[in-house]
Amino acid sequence: MKDGFAIVVDIGKTLAKVSLWSRCGEMIARETRPNETSALDGVRRLDANGIGDWLTSALSSFAGHPVEYIVPVAHGAGVAAISDDQLAFEPIDYEQELPVQLRERYDAVRAPFAETGSPKLPSGLNFGAQLFWMDHLQPTLIGRSTLVPWAQYWGWFLSGEARTEATSMGCHSDLWAPASETFSSLAIKRGWASRFAPIAAAGEVIGTLRTSLADKTGLPPSAKILAGLHDSNAALNAARGFSEIENREATILSTGTWFIAMRLAAQRVELAALPEARDCLVNVDAFGNPVPSARFMGGREIETLIQIDTRQVDIKPDQPRLLDAAPDVLAQSAMVLPTLAPGNGPYPQGQGGWVNRPEDWFERRAGACLYAALVADTSLDLIGSQDCLLVEGRFAEAEVFVRALASLRSETKVYVANAHNDVSFGALRLIDPAIRPKGGLTQVEPLSADLSSYRDAWHQAQMANA
Repeated sequence: MKDGFAIVVDIGKTLAKVSLWSRCGEMIARETRPNETSALDGVRRLDANGIGDWLTSALSSFAGHPVEYIVPVAHGAGVAAISDDQLAFEPIDYEQELPVQLRERYDAVRAPFAETGSPKLPSGLNFGAQLFWMDHLQPTLIGRSTLVPWAQYWGWFLSGEARTEATSMGCHSDLWAPASETFSSLAIKRGWASRFAPIAAAGEVIGTLRTSLADKTGLPPSAKILAGLHDSNAALNAARGFSEIENREATILSTGTWFIAMRLAAQRVELAALPEARDCLVNVDAFGNPVPSARFMGGREIETLIQIDTRQVDIKPDQPRLLDAAPDVLAQSAMVLPTLAPGNGPYPQGQGGWVNRPEDWFERRAGACLYAALVADTSLDLIGSQDCLLVEGRFAEAEVFVRALASLRSETKVYVANAHNDVSFGALRLIDPAIRPKGGLTQVEPLSADLSSYRDAWHQAQMANA
């Protein structure tokens, strides 16, 4: 059995994952846990304590390995407050709606998009809105606490050292100015900038494993803890390991609960020209560079469409049947209009739903994939994506989706990777950028059917439905 030299802790929105890796970049073991939410005073919270208990137990399963590094990764739009070496309060779930009057007050003081690259998003997806709310509820507690983004909370959990990091702050927080690589005017005016922990680079070692955790888990107390990063940016760092992507114009489409397109532009892009109202934004990569991006809640929308079904669109045995069903969907002009996640994506005001909903189970699932491809195609156009596209994550295995996308973007080379666990692999490459993915990229074959008339009909229908 190979020795594990690194662990990646990946706290996604839907799943918490922890994986053990060899020095040459092979995953040795993996543990997962579905995430839950809690409620306090009627406010949805992230289950920090439950995840922490599970993580301690999961790390124990790797006892005996000579682990040298642990890298935390987490979803964006989360912020934690630390006081007296403990979590001051359970962080707010970004899907929690703010009170209406408080939301209006926050919107009135937000920093402009041209400064932050953060669009105005619903609920707590701009985590500045979460802080504004907590400032209102518990100003004294916030005033004496150290603030950290969600990924860096897990760095603190592991090491006891609190840090702030740019990919997490640059995830539509309203609190970061990508061009100047520092806090936004809002963060400074509200006094939050001084409350955030010191800034560290994603790959910077911030400390070693807490002695108490080393005792509980059996892991070496000498294990170094990195600052870590936002999960979509970890996927971006994984993609840079492929020669087809590295140092050239390319876009990465990371798929999961969120579909996030991040463009590695060969030339400078005028970021302020991105359409803020259509869920375009500026991410920040692991090296501090601004990345024009667009997103929509594709995984959540697909789940909404097929919730009465028991098998997902990416399950391997069903791919031939789903591909066979796609032409029937097109022939029936069956389509889904955006959006099924109100307030998000390139059509945030759309009233989504089926047109000519198929009765066949496979056709419905194929239609959901065609819908995701059409929305992804729109988002990619909004950020000027060209030349090369790598689809990674769970829905890269949904063949109707990726092949439809290749058909819609005939001038683009669309790839999927043979390698899996892209987020955790990207985190691993913070330790050693020389580690390359096992296996290469596979270029996606377009669907045999011409989708141009279907796309035109979809655009016309969504405009009539807007």
